[in-house]
Amino acid sequence: MTFLHELNPAQREAAQAVNGPVMIIAGAGSGKTRVLTYRIAHLIDCGVSPGEILALTFTNKAAREMKDRIVRLVGEKTMGLWMGTFHSMFARVLRKECTKIGFTPTFTIYDSEDSLNAIRNVMSLMGISPQQTPPQLLRSLISGAKNQLLTPAGYAERARDAVEEQAAEVYRMYERHLERSNAMDFDDLLVRPTQLFTRHPEVLQRYQHRFKFILIDEFQDTNRAQYHVVKLLSARFRNICVVGDDAQSIYAFRGADIRNILDFARDFPDCQTFRLEQNYRSTRAILEAADRLISKNVERLQKNLWTENGVGEPVEVIECLDDRGEGHAVVQMVQKETAHQKHQLSDIAVLYRTNAQSRAIEDELRRSGIPYVIVGGIRFYERKEIKDVLAYMRLLVNARDTESLLRVINYPPRGIGETTLEKMSAHAKAREITLYDALMNSDEIPGLTDRARANLGQFRLMLEKYTYLQGEMSFAELIRSLVDELGILRMFKTEATPESISRWENVQELLSAITEFQEQREGATLEQFLEEVTLVSDVDAWEGTSNAVTLMTLHSSKGLEFPVVMITGLEEGLLPFYSATIDRPALEEERRLTYVGMTRAKEKLYLSHARMRYRFGEPATPGPSRFLSEIGTENVEVREGGYVGRAYAGGNGRRQKTSTRVQRESIDPLPDYESESQEVLEIRRGAMVRHETFGRGTVIEVHGSGDARKAVVKFEEGGVKNLILKFARLRPG
Repeated sequence: MTFLHELNPAQREAAQAVNGPVMIIAGAGSGKTRVLTYRIAHLIDCGVSPGEILALTFTNKAAREMKDRIVRLVGEKTMGLWMGTFHSMFARVLRKECTKIGFTPTFTIYDSEDSLNAIRNVMSLMGISPQQTPPQLLRSLISGAKNQLLTPAGYAERARDAVEEQAAEVYRMYERHLERSNAMDFDDLLVRPTQLFTRHPEVLQRYQHRFKFILIDEFQDTNRAQYHVVKLLSARFRNICVVGDDAQSIYAFRGADIRNILDFARDFPDCQTFRLEQNYRSTRAILEAADRLISKNVERLQKNLWTENGVGEPVEVIECLDDRGEGHAVVQMVQKETAHQKHQLSDIAVLYRTNAQSRAIEDELRRSGIPYVIVGGIRFYERKEIKDVLAYMRLLVNARDTESLLRVINYPPRGIGETTLEKMSAHAKAREITLYDALMNSDEIPGLTDRARANLGQFRLMLEKYTYLQGEMSFAELIRSLVDELGILRMFKTEATPESISRWENVQELLSAITEFQEQREGATLEQFLEEVTLVSDVDAWEGTSNAVTLMTLHSSKGLEFPVVMITGLEEGLLPFYSATIDRPALEEERRLTYVGMTRAKEKLYLSHARMRYRFGEPATPGPSRFLSEIGTENVEVREGGYVGRAYAGGNGRRQKTSTRVQRESIDPLPDYESESQEVLEIRRGAMVRHETFGRGTVIEVHGSGDARKAVVKFEEGGVKNLILKFARLRPG
């Protein structure tokens, strides 16, 4: 166990506390993953069988990295260790035990899109208009109920208004739909194990004996369902170790409950508590600014982060004219940080609160020829052409999967239209059978044309053929043969558009992924492949190996680190995010989210905001985020970036002089030009003007000088335009 000497005293003490409940409060950059890894290695070194350890993480990426580290510490003795995400580990349990709760081991796992489609189908059967009640709202309410372990009946009892009453009824029908389809959604992978263990105590006892040691990473992100199921599992031996940081609890919108970590000591009064407070990641300037911010939260566990790292460069606050100016400020930052090989592009991350903010940043990066990657865009396995092929695969594994059947029954087009599907669905509902059963007996469906029956028969024969062939060839060969017969690749090649060629490449990549999966795993099955691609996350798919700037939301950045980080959009209403007002719990979560972003930075942190930003198609002029004043002024610099900068917190921040003219003139590289020069009016902000083409408008901003002087004008009919005054022919309005 000499490897324990590689830990600092606080880390070593936490890793060696083997028996009983343990809570490790690990501040940002304090080595929590290292402690969790060494703790597991210590358990194995002490003679605990790896098969008796259940280690739960929130990303597959984290699980892989931890397992690799453990192997380096104790060798191949890790065989049998259960380590992975909550969803993947409990999906594994359910595959073994689900027959006891009415499912078969080939059940389908519905992702968010599949779940939403299922809810739409339920609403259609119930006669609920999606215009009157958005399906996304009902899905969110149902997911929230599941995370609280509420059954449809239990949720109905708590319903506070007509919408929740309606959601409870849809929830009830949705559950029946899932059961008939032999399918579970993401939430079920946490709810169904609780049902399993509660209804079958003998199964619970078996798993309690199996998992004598339970460790949970990122405990602050667990919801009530996750906490409840691990409490059930740990009740016998009580060897539960949770590691987390309340200051990084940022997933309330997914059902995460900060009370789990705040109340753990009350639930386990004999727990040992350890605090990891030494930060190894960030400079003192970054850490102290982040600490000043998070100290404004009321609901938090006490800890005092410190670092032996140097002060480093000041945190830089940049005020920009608008979101395009902010994009230009990002470009300037990248150019500055990569000058003279100071940093690689891959060392830099640009973070934002909402995905929509990336558009202006991407535009400026493209114009400047700076390569970038986006984490959290349309993931590979969510592209339409990929989901179409996956739906065929899922249908071969689970014939009762209604959503997959509906997706592919007329793709590629085979003459099975909406009228035929409506008659099939009505027949299935009247007989209380699945849509697949209706397909298998399509001759009994009344009202179908001979052509429709023939088309359904051909589709049925194809499915039966490939269901039979599953036992005759490898699943990689099976899917390649299926794709060839469907003619999808030929169809994309025939279209010969850039988009269709891209889709052709994507399907080929999917076939390669299937082959690689089969070659790398002994005894690999189609079910295992489908489960892995369904549970993959944005961060799991990101490797960070290409030399490009990384763009991602603040939520996606959790668990990562970069030498240089720029957080954009620090404006009221955007960060913190709210529409009209915001209550204290929501504000504290937004503050924690900003704290998470700040503590991703190792060497340099930039914070930016814009005076004007387009939101929902309209220009808005939000004020700077309150978080900018809360970070204080020590080791903080404020500078211009498209608009004259202002110091915060009484003007004590240090101001860095920059060339305002150069920055302002490069904000709008594509203005609206007119063909002839004219004598320029003296135009000020707020003036009413008139344009020959765009009509009457209000001047929002004026900047630049001489021939390059410009105005941003919001026209009553023409929208907002950026005009060079020398050519604009503006008249008093």
